[in-house]
Amino acid sequence: MTETVETLRPLLFSIAYRMLGTVSDAEDVVQEAFARYQRTLLDGTEIGSPRAFLSAVTTRLAIDQLRSARVRRESYVGQWLPEPLLTDGGRDDPALHAERADSLSMAFLLVLERLSPVERAVFLLHDVFDYGYPEIASIVGKSEANCRQLAARARRHLADSKPRFDAARRDREELAARFFAAVADGDVDQLVEMLAKDVVVYGDGGGKVPQWSRPIVGAERVAKLLANLGKGMRNLGIGMRPREVNGQPGVMVLDADGQLTNVFVLDIADGVVQTVRSVINPDKLRHLGPLADVRALRAQRGPDAVPSTEPATEPATD
Repeated sequence: MTETVETLRPLLFSIAYRMLGTVSDAEDVVQEAFARYQRTLLDGTEIGSPRAFLSAVTTRLAIDQLRSARVRRESYVGQWLPEPLLTDGGRDDPALHAERADSLSMAFLLVLERLSPVERAVFLLHDVFDYGYPEIASIVGKSEANCRQLAARARRHLADSKPRFDAARRDREELAARFFAAVADGDVDQLVEMLAKDVVVYGDGGGKVPQWSRPIVGAERVAKLLANLGKGMRNLGIGMRPREVNGQPGVMVLDADGQLTNVFVLDIADGVVQTVRSVINPDKLRHLGPLADVRALRAQRGPDAVPSTEPATEPATD
């Protein structure tokens, strides 16, 4: 495989991940696209534009994968969240090749769930990756006029729900640092000051480990919940490592041995935390490194000692 073709991998991954919301599935789709590219060359078929060929195959595979994934998500236990993607890596980080960082956010990916697979593909290819409608039409098997209609309809669906984020990255990072410090200190008052009144916490355990079964809403409730989690973390020697997750401020939560328990990511707008998301489903974290045994940690120190694992919808109080 030539170096020129290989340099397309970050772009293809960026398309597939935004389509599917899962790192493993996106990697599988890209790998299959390259395999088909190689088989086509071996068959003696000339490929005029590797970028066009691979983009088309990746998108079509992602559309098929998304259709089957939606069926699986109907039976998903608890709240479904995208797999976290670390975006503060080096130059080779595939997510950094995307034109718009906010289109990687969990909030944005969840809004995209409202679109049909083909709508999602057309919208992403045009509005995020700047593909022209003639090329998009050939990729999705629709007319150019139909693709324009699909993109317009997608924009209407997303207009009222597209997430907002504070523009200044440094401001977001500073607020996130103070926020997670307050969690670690168990400081309810400090947390309330940094939370929107209607802040929401979401958790994704996927039925693999205990997790909140539905969203928790309200600054007071969320502050008490997170403060109690911070106290439990101190009891177990669990710490938080700041990372940029899906283009937004977050942390990796690590046990005393440096093994991952879960990932938190924040949506920050208007100078306050609007949303807190926790992914603790181990199937969604394996690509990030060694995982802790969350159930064993809970058994060791009690259910309130491990962050993000309470199954109840009501936070415990002091």
